[in-house]
Amino acid sequence: MYFLLLILVSTVWSVSGQTSAPLTVVRTWTGGCMGTFTIHADNAVHGWTCTLNFAPPIDKLDIWKATVSSSSGSQFTVTNMPFDKDLTSGQDLLVEFNGHISGDKGCSGTYTCTGVSTVAGGTSSSGSGTPSPGGGSSSSGSGTGTSGGTSTGSSSGGSATAAPSSGGVAVSHQCSGCGSAMKYNYKEALKLSILFFDAQRSGYLPANNPIPWRGDSNVHDADDGHDLSGGWYDAGDHVKFNLPMAWSATVLLWGMLEFREGYNSAGQTDMACDMIRTPLDYFLKCWIPDQQRNYVQVGDGHQDHAYWGRPETMSQWRVGWRTDSGCHGSDIAGEMVAAMASGSMVFNDMCHDTNYAGKLLEAAKGLYKFAKANRGKYSDCVTVAKDFYGSNSEVDDMAVAASWMYRATSDTSYLSDAKGFYHGGTPWTFNWDDSNVEAALLLYQITGDDAYKGDVEALVRSFMPGGDVAQTPCGLAWRDKWGPNRHAGNMAFIATMAAKFGIKPDEYKKWAMSQVNYLLGDNKLHISYEIGFGSYYPKRPHHRGSSCATNGWCAKGGADNPNVLLGGLVGGPDQGDNYNDDRNDFVSNEVACDYNAGFQSALAGLSYYASVSELPPSPAAKC
Repeated sequence: MYFLLLILVSTVWSVSGQTSAPLTVVRTWTGGCMGTFTIHADNAVHGWTCTLNFAPPIDKLDIWKATVSSSSGSQFTVTNMPFDKDLTSGQDLLVEFNGHISGDKGCSGTYTCTGVSTVAGGTSSSGSGTPSPGGGSSSSGSGTGTSGGTSTGSSSGGSATAAPSSGGVAVSHQCSGCGSAMKYNYKEALKLSILFFDAQRSGYLPANNPIPWRGDSNVHDADDGHDLSGGWYDAGDHVKFNLPMAWSATVLLWGMLEFREGYNSAGQTDMACDMIRTPLDYFLKCWIPDQQRNYVQVGDGHQDHAYWGRPETMSQWRVGWRTDSGCHGSDIAGEMVAAMASGSMVFNDMCHDTNYAGKLLEAAKGLYKFAKANRGKYSDCVTVAKDFYGSNSEVDDMAVAASWMYRATSDTSYLSDAKGFYHGGTPWTFNWDDSNVEAALLLYQITGDDAYKGDVEALVRSFMPGGDVAQTPCGLAWRDKWGPNRHAGNMAFIATMAAKFGIKPDEYKKWAMSQVNYLLGDNKLHISYEIGFGSYYPKRPHHRGSSCATNGWCAKGGADNPNVLLGGLVGGPDQGDNYNDDRNDFVSNEVACDYNAGFQSALAGLSYYASVSELPPSPAAKC
């Protein structure tokens, strides 16, 4: 059970006296807690350090916007990250943390800082606001804090008086330039995207399945008697390709980890945790440590594409393909490691299942060793994948795997590996076949090395107006005719994530909004390319399950699909902003897990920034 402790004190402690201030605990659960503290720059600051003292002691501290430089029992010393080292005079910085504890002891404590002032309960000398569960202050305008930690108010700025909640003190909140309201309801779009992934489920469906036209399917997927049921169908077909599935899962988990308040504010935390278990459960089945086997695909793409019907009525033989000591595949293993390592962090910190988190991390450790010992591209030996998801490199996947393993374990051997695997430069895009920018962002977050930052900036710049990527007249970054919406959504996510780590935050947030807004309606057709969002969206996506009714009848010609594939992001328009809502046009109108992954995490990021009043004004539509 969650509960919220709001500690609202208006006093600011000075640095010289080294007076301690209370930490704000915003949520607790059995085995952990979430909290925040705020520091205030009385003058320009070029580096800061804070010491956190917990009573009773905690076992481990995960922290954002800071790094743990030393720990001793109940005391943790944290220092600035490279992107928040420099603070302007009068600036407040909210720092979020999760504490890991034994049992249900709860969390409490104090902190002192050098180089900056401590600010109790998220208040500052210029006003204070009620913290939300993710550490954000109340929205601009008038707002009332609630027991759930949310608040309401206008986006026009001004002052407000928050109504006191249990244990809190009413305070005045002055808001100047707190950001705009969302032009589109990103939270609703986020909710719909989760439903798309639920519609892609294979195997036995859970009792709370929210897709009424889906049922159990391909429950007998297996190889040599080993159960391979579950996971996600890849796109409009019914093959399970682990490379894009693992990449998609990691991108979603990354967004859940860093933008969890976006999910909280949308009321979608539980649904997201439920959604992401599907691929993680499947990856745990695919990796067989005692046999040193890793299954990488179920179903033959060519055979599958010859069948148009519901997955529930398939009768084909579903073969599985694996990698082992004789068929290497460190690319696909690396992406699965990244998914399970990031999954362990999400289930520790957001989904509150520490036992499951431990299982994921243990599997990730073993699979990482397997990947290092069996280097190579999986599609060189699993040749049935070449026509669909042939791999061009495996070093980017290994760099991502090692980076996530370091984040999940703090074992410096993984960090050393990640630096060694990483190859710099500007990739063509960010997708299932090129995770280089993901590794760059993770390594920049970990090390603060500007070389990684430069690689991130170069890729984002290439997608922005004036860069190497073509722009449609209405403003979509049009990387390729195959799924241009996918590329735009993926890069919008990278921009929102880079902004969180201090890389051109205002510029990148605005550009990310321009791309997401285009996908939701800022285009010459005024169509939402996300199915079910708004009143005008695609009705005939290239998707077998949604095109066939439960009685077996499948739509043909210009008939709409009988089932609405809520949340699916279709491939997108041509370079002139023209779009064809035709089921047979799989270039423009197919859907896929990797199409939605970056898009959903970008929505989470924009929802997060809106919830903490850090969303800039929405850019004007070009059409």
